[in-house]
Amino acid sequence: MADNQPVRARRGRPRQAEVARLAGVSQTTVSLVLGGNKQGIAIHEDTQRRVLRAARELGYVPDPAARRLAAARNNLLGVYSFTATFPTAVEHSYYPILVGVEQEATVQGYDLVLFTGSSSGDRAAAPGALDRVRLADGCLFLGRHIPAEELRKLVEYGYPAVHIGRRDELAELAWAGADYVAASAEVVRHLAEFGHRHLVLVREDDDAPPSTDREQGFRAAVAGAGLRGTVVRTATPAADITAAWVRARRAEGVTAFVAEETDTGAAWRALHGAVAAAGLRAPQDLSLGLLGSPPADLCGDGLQRPTGFTVPRAELGAAAVRLLIALLTERDGAEPLVACAFRPGETAGPPPATS
Repeated sequence: MADNQPVRARRGRPRQAEVARLAGVSQTTVSLVLGGNKQGIAIHEDTQRRVLRAARELGYVPDPAARRLAAARNNLLGVYSFTATFPTAVEHSYYPILVGVEQEATVQGYDLVLFTGSSSGDRAAAPGALDRVRLADGCLFLGRHIPAEELRKLVEYGYPAVHIGRRDELAELAWAGADYVAASAEVVRHLAEFGHRHLVLVREDDDAPPSTDREQGFRAAVAGAGLRGTVVRTATPAADITAAWVRARRAEGVTAFVAEETDTGAAWRALHGAVAAAGLRAPQDLSLGLLGSPPADLCGDGLQRPTGFTVPRAELGAAAVRLLIALLTERDGAEPLVACAFRPGETAGPPPATS
């Protein structure tokens, strides 16, 4: 047996070679003992005790990077946003999603890597822009619009990727989403129960899946209840949805207006402002519904809670993490759509008698 010579003090993490010298054994033996001897090799109990005693004396802690590399995995999950600025402010609608992602990743024993430098849509669409997410075992993506071609390359390469929110552009891309169709239909049915017969939905003029789902739920509920329903798509809500526009729709017999929630809140912000500018009040003069939650500056003390639904964003983030880990471990990880909670709010009521 080698002499148990004192190990010189060194800076940094103690290595297995130092444990081996102190214990008087080979580094291979140290690796077997500290790794739990999964190979089942016979090691004398006294030898195991010397190795463990030496490790404690030196304060040895296994290098997590080395262990992960040995397993060809990093136990790292990436999070990549396609919004103009990575959402970290508490008031941002993506914040609770990130909270859910973090909490579920912690429970599952994974760390997170936030990819913050390429959140500009143009840059993300550049060739190879998403390659660096491969530093993580798999990656979560979120954003209203995505660079489909770059994501397609990742997916075709076999890289585990999950989008938070429904995506149809890439059949191979896994996603975890909320049930906006059912939630939007419930809001319309609630307005119908109050007696509204002519409704308008204001949405942004693009084909983002969350918007499409909300419109689908709106149209289905309108048809099912035998109502009149109009969908207004606008690329510039602030310019198109004005006080004059609201008055004109009221003159046509519209008694309830519904807007979608988006990253910017543009549709609801324009509708909310136009109603106020027209000198009208909800629910006395008309009813308002919001398919989602209002932006931070349009909620809180002194402001009405809009009738609509609430997206359980933290659960949505957690569901996406579970789905990504299922892909990584090659398990069946189908996640059901996350149900949205109806919010009665304060902006809906019976149509005015004069309408």
